[in-house]
Amino acid sequence: MARRNHELTGPCSAGDVLAVHLQDRATDFLRSLRLHREAGPAGGGAASADAAARLRRSARRISGTLHTFRPMLDREWSDALRPELAWLSGTLAREHAYGDRLERLLAALTRLSGTPVPVPVRGGVQVRGGVPAPVRGGAEIAVGGGVQVPVGGGGRVPVPPAPQVPATVPVPVPVPAAAAAAAAAPVPGQGQGQGQGQGQGSGGRAGSVEPAGALGLGAAKAGALLERQLNLARTRAHSAALQALGSARFHAVADSVALLASEVPLAGAAAGPPSGLGPLAAEAGARLLDAVGALPLLRAGHPYNAEALAHGLTADPAPQPQDAPWHQVRLLLRLHRYADEVLRSVPDAVPDGAGEGARLLSAGHALDRHRDASEAAAAASAAARTPRITPATAYALGVLHADQRHEVEAARYAFQRVWVREEARV
Repeated sequence: MARRNHELTGPCSAGDVLAVHLQDRATDFLRSLRLHREAGPAGGGAASADAAARLRRSARRISGTLHTFRPMLDREWSDALRPELAWLSGTLAREHAYGDRLERLLAALTRLSGTPVPVPVRGGVQVRGGVPAPVRGGAEIAVGGGVQVPVGGGGRVPVPPAPQVPATVPVPVPVPAAAAAAAAAPVPGQGQGQGQGQGQGSGGRAGSVEPAGALGLGAAKAGALLERQLNLARTRAHSAALQALGSARFHAVADSVALLASEVPLAGAAAGPPSGLGPLAAEAGARLLDAVGALPLLRAGHPYNAEALAHGLTADPAPQPQDAPWHQVRLLLRLHRYADEVLRSVPDAVPDGAGEGARLLSAGHALDRHRDASEAAAAASAAARTPRITPATAYALGVLHADQRHEVEAARYAFQRVWVREEARV
């Protein structure tokens, strides 16, 4: 629950409750904005990212409260401020979303391939095998086994020297995937007789690549492709966020929130008792229940139902249409949580249930996982549509897409378990 900066005591009206809640959220917004400016948005450090997350959280809560309790507020004012807060929150969220999506996909590639794949570079330091490695120019990423995959030009990441081993102890030396592919590739101008003789003596054939090496190289190239695409999108989102924070539109939003911290424009309906807030919050809850009722929860309750993999081979690059109702439930659940926070701020308020807040949080976490997995699968699918990629790279991206769709299925199952079990208890 969001922190409360003011306390209500004694008799109060619905407008008093709503005003104090909005003023608290506006104060949080201004405090987060000050921290973000002190941290320096161009630095991209942890302090700046944390301040931006707090800023988005405050903006979402103000916007959600204005949406749910619109009849209690000045409609012209709330209708003008709400879309501006949604624009700000969405603009600041894109950079963070691209970074998390890249880390998620690379971690999944590592898990699926069994070998380290390119890891994202944060702040000029790259972690490889638990040891930070400096990156010069941020143009390359390291792959397990010492392979370095270029993603844009520049210097290479230095590879630590191999440990000294006594000559009497035979130690198998793994051949890097890229080196194996380069050595196995046919060289133009060489006769076939030499290649056939070598192939017969070694039990292989010149120009062939071991399947394991080819698949490992495909995973490495898939990671490099994803990093190149998502880092480019993240850089553009970062530039857009910096431009937005310096625009006149953002300063107008900040000025409106600063005025909100001191005075809340209320409508005449806000003069009634705090019980008038209940029906508006109940409407938000009813919209959530209607949206949840439209979900295929019965099928989602069966593990490994493969529903999320349906239409996985469609040629349409648009997002999966079956994910849209779940995304809508996630947004309605958030509005319901914010409305519940307003009701709990009423003096002497009796919560509907002791575990209701925990239930909503658990359900929200499951839907967040669903959203993240769905967008990660879409990113893998978009990367697989890149022209002129190798079959091994396309195969690795296809496996990665299927893995993320399985994560979508698992998130639906987790939401169904939380929602249906708690409803049965009630």
